[in-house]
Amino acid sequence: MVSPENSELKNSDNMDLDNPSIGFVSLGCPKAMVDSERIITLLRADGYKIGSTYDDSDAIIVNTCGFLNSAKADSLSAIDEALFENGRVIVTGCMGNDPIIKEHFPKVLSVTGPQQYDDVVRAVRKAAPITGNKFRDLIPYERSRITPKHYAYLKISEGCNNKCTFCIIPDLRGSLDSINITNVMKDAESLVNSGVKELIIISQDTSAYGLDINYKEGTWRNETYKSNLFDLTQALSKLGVWVRMQYVYPYPHVDKIIQNMADGGILPYIDVPFQHASPSVLKRMKRPANQHKLMERIKSWRKICPNITIRSSFIVGFPGETEEDFEILINFLKEAKLGRVGAFKYENVDGAQAFEFENQIPQNIIDERYERLMETQQEISFEIMNAKIGETYDVIIDEVDEDGAFGRSMADAPEIDGCVFLNGDTEVKVGDIVSVKIKHTDEYDMWGIRE
Repeated sequence: MVSPENSELKNSDNMDLDNPSIGFVSLGCPKAMVDSERIITLLRADGYKIGSTYDDSDAIIVNTCGFLNSAKADSLSAIDEALFENGRVIVTGCMGNDPIIKEHFPKVLSVTGPQQYDDVVRAVRKAAPITGNKFRDLIPYERSRITPKHYAYLKISEGCNNKCTFCIIPDLRGSLDSINITNVMKDAESLVNSGVKELIIISQDTSAYGLDINYKEGTWRNETYKSNLFDLTQALSKLGVWVRMQYVYPYPHVDKIIQNMADGGILPYIDVPFQHASPSVLKRMKRPANQHKLMERIKSWRKICPNITIRSSFIVGFPGETEEDFEILINFLKEAKLGRVGAFKYENVDGAQAFEFENQIPQNIIDERYERLMETQQEISFEIMNAKIGETYDVIIDEVDEDGAFGRSMADAPEIDGCVFLNGDTEVKVGDIVSVKIKHTDEYDMWGIRE
């Protein structure tokens, strides 16, 4: 469960102690986490407290994930646990439109799909009524967050127009629905004013931002910007905080934001889900590009911004993937030398086009290829990390305890990338950005001392 003690959700001292508490279980990706934060913001504006355990909560909200079969299983398990431990459960999120919820759990109080925030709040009000508060509308808006105070996810759009054959996101979250740049920047500025030092830009397809609204113009700080990726990064760079780009598709117009990275406007870090390198596999996935075009783009980005960190993720065992296809992927990794890599074993998700594809790969072959890919990337990563010994990097501190501190460099996103450890250093504070000289590394992490 989301715990108020471990996030920015700690209940304020002046909150009515008799008001109901609502527990929250948030599953899935950072985009779902932002949905959870929006629901929590509305609940707190209503006067609800956020519970930290099943026992101290009057009801439990479970924000589900339905992207993969394994994620669905986790969501069903979370609902089952919440019903057993508490009994009063409201379900929302990507599995909300799946009839299996009501079939398996007829006792849940309410089931809604993603982004149906008001419906969730209405369900909470019915499950745990709250006494009216005539001063509620006077409380200034500030987004409640599950993340620590020093970093936050900034969602710039919902949904996706891509038709990737392995993915059901458009079915779960709909078509691309971009947020006007005026509202994005208001949210960003509010987060920075609340103490955020790192903004992580997320969506289903960050590169497509604004396409559905014809890149409609907006204003911020008396300047006019278009709702497109380039103008957005230009505006974000004026906030004076770290800005990290995630879920960026490798389209040609992305080249323009790489210059902003080179100029120091946003972090020299880009998360690009290539998914594969074999042209035949990419074609069956309905993904753009092939390994030759990808390499050309990577070389172009590194020419513009030599210190750029490129992160990507790949799917192993997609239907029809031959040993030759897999070798193309391995050779691509060896040539590209990506700074950060994640891999997923293909799951045949019900509802995805690939579910019906012929030549499904046996699980033992998928497992074996996954291990080979990770071993290959570990060797590449060890070489990249070893070259950082003796260098000095800015590090944002994530946690401090009696044994020391750890944080992340510009090359590391929270939760998915490596850490920088400062053993024995207890004088830094969470959210500090300090210079660290690297003394030791392994395949993923670094150890150093402050300069």
